[in-house]
Amino acid sequence: MLIPRPLLLVLIVLNAVVLLGQLWPEGAPPFARAVNILFLVLSLGVFCTLLARRAAT
Repeated sequence: MLIPRPLLLVLIVLNAVVLLGQLWPEGAPPFARAVNILFLVLSLGVFCTLLARRAAT
């Protein structure tokens, strides 16, 4: 039931970029919107996968 380490690292990096964009909007990179959407979609996928695994056991 653990999240694979590479996926966890990607989510942490994306989370850091999203947080930085919220704390310092002027410094947000031009691709910040895409990063926000990607982070939300990946997080939703991970949460749904974890819930499905938990329900199956």
